[in-house]
Amino acid sequence: MSMLKKSIFLYILSLSSFFAYSQPKGFKPVTDLPAFKQSMQATAISTQTIKCNFIQEKNLSVVSEKIISKGTFRFKKQNKVRMEYLQPFHYLLIINNDKVTIRDDQKTNSFSSRSNKLFTLINTIIMDCVQGTALDNKDFSSSVFTNEKNNLIVLSPIKKELQGFFQSIHVYLDVKDGSVYKIDMLEPSGDNTVITFTDKEINGPLPDSEFNNN
Repeated sequence: MSMLKKSIFLYILSLSSFFAYSQPKGFKPVTDLPAFKQSMQATAISTQTIKCNFIQEKNLSVVSEKIISKGTFRFKKQNKVRMEYLQPFHYLLIINNDKVTIRDDQKTNSFSSRSNKLFTLINTIIMDCVQGTALDNKDFSSSVFTNEKNNLIVLSPIKKELQGFFQSIHVYLDVKDGSVYKIDMLEPSGDNTVITFTDKEINGPLPDSEFNNN
């Protein structure tokens, strides 16, 4: 697998199950969607930085054992993302506007996200989730649900390029602060990947050097 293909695959797994289907168990539909969108956008506007850890669980239909990875996630306005896998291998992805840098134990590669249409779409999904504009993305249809603890956005891919990667994606938001705490991605094969964000620090100091592409 080339470095670029590997980076796209890892980025899809990390961050970022959107087919329309029946109501998720334990949730009810949000009745006032405009108010929900307004609240989500207000949270995004007030969120300048995010620092947290993440745990990624990959479930394969052909094996019973989960594949678990751990690392750190950083976000800073505008359009800066740093995702660093620490276990079981080291892999670093930095996005600074449209410039992408990928580093592993053997090689460093930098390129423009505009040079790859799929990477651009995936990057847009992640930014939409973090910046509160997921419901405005024309590449997906969406449904919104809620319960006492969580809000749930279910996005359904419209574009064929994305349908090849996703059957559906669930974005779970903490009712208390509106931040994303879990993303569950279901693939057409029946495999799925769950990313859980822990130890979140919102609007803490985060130097630009964290997103240095050099």
